[in-house]
Amino acid sequence: MRARVAALVVVVIGVASWLLWMLVTGEGTLVPRPSWLAAGLLAAMAAFVIGFAWPVRSYLAGSSTRRLDPLRAARVVVLAQAATLTGAAAAGWYAGQLAVVASDLSLVANEDRLWRLAILVGASVVLCIAGLLAQRWCRVDPRDTDD
Repeated sequence: MRARVAALVVVVIGVASWLLWMLVTGEGTLVPRPSWLAAGLLAAMAAFVIGFAWPVRSYLAGSSTRRLDPLRAARVVVLAQAATLTGAAAAGWYAGQLAVVASDLSLVANEDRLWRLAILVGASVVLCIAGLLAQRWCRVDPRDTDD
């Protein structure tokens, strides 16, 4: 999974989220107040992805004496790809809401939502970056054919 794919997901989901929330708020409804728990869960998922990828990184760098199960390494790569897509989709979703809230700061209720959504976008980006980093750590470079 490349960073370009993640950026495309952010843009597509962000535009869709913005359109949806513009329709919903056009009828006089506010964007729901985001939860701090969501930001905590996104950050925890990023920590888990990094935690699961670290032994693979250590093994490939040669600094680990423990044997690495190839199936576990493959699962870590799939987890990292899922984290990248999840972080990108969540960043787009919350960025669309953030754009709607930022466009109408005359409402006092939107000031609190603005900061919460900004933190959620940041936590989503952290998850996406953790997934991209974990994928890089699990990459095995091609061997030289001279051997």
